[in-house]
Amino acid sequence: MNMTERIEPGQTFCGVPFCADLGALEAEVAVLGAPHGTPYEPGTPSHAAGGASAVRGALGWYSANPEQFDFDSMGPLFGGARVVDCGDVAGDLHDGAANRHNIEAAVRGIRERGAVPLLLGGDDSVPIPLFRAYSEARGLTIVQIDAHIDWRDQVKGVREGFSSTMRRASEMAQIARIIQIGARGPGSAREAELEDARAWGAHIHTARAVHAQGVGPALDQVPAGAEVILSIDVDGIDPAVVPGVILPAFGGLSYQQVLDVIHGVAAKATIVGAAFVEYVPEKDPTGTGAQAIARLASNVIAAVGGQRGG
Repeated sequence: MNMTERIEPGQTFCGVPFCADLGALEAEVAVLGAPHGTPYEPGTPSHAAGGASAVRGALGWYSANPEQFDFDSMGPLFGGARVVDCGDVAGDLHDGAANRHNIEAAVRGIRERGAVPLLLGGDDSVPIPLFRAYSEARGLTIVQIDAHIDWRDQVKGVREGFSSTMRRASEMAQIARIIQIGARGPGSAREAELEDARAWGAHIHTARAVHAQGVGPALDQVPAGAEVILSIDVDGIDPAVVPGVILPAFGGLSYQQVLDVIHGVAAKATIVGAAFVEYVPEKDPTGTGAQAIARLASNVIAAVGGQRGG
């Protein structure tokens, strides 16, 4: 299989052009779907396999009209950025290693053309190869929004699954800082994982702390001028906004708080990549969660557009 083989989506994100040839990509932002990452049970589709498709089709024609003013980002839609959709990375339900290699290769291809990748999952294992595609960089900061800290070393003998995302990131030489926002409720972590995260130096801001203090303390830990990857597991958002997740956790971040994180990061640092993962459309029959995710993704694009002078 070609390591950058991709599948054209039935509908692109907000109707932007489809880019079939990564070698000819000309855009500030490139959307990439990754329905399949590293499964815990080979042969079983990810619970979030349909997420990218649902988010792509969530917004109507008005959301892709570049002439409209967006009051969330206080500028033109997409911040004037040129945006393309590179389709879905081809996946194999039985071969997590191949899926990781394909995602990493596609992200590298996007970055080689000078575009910022915006990855739509899929579950929270797909950001691991996204992070690996930045291996030549140094000093990267990950800003994660998630109900869970994802520091398990392995689950069922699998070390690249969706409970190990930040643990694997912490082992990469290019990652200098991890800021985690929104942890709450029970998940796969035990006290040992929390201790490991803190020992490494991860900055953990629980959802309760955010509701009490705002997102300012977390943003204060983003170094000025840093290069940042936003890693957004949508279960970090309150289920009143995004109900379609595998394990709803009450008391999550509001839509506005996530906006504040996105634009707060962009105000002091450079966004070099982003991922939105763990959306389960089958648990969101009205589709409002997909609309919220697509709007948040649009704000990431607008932030990049503003930074690129779009």
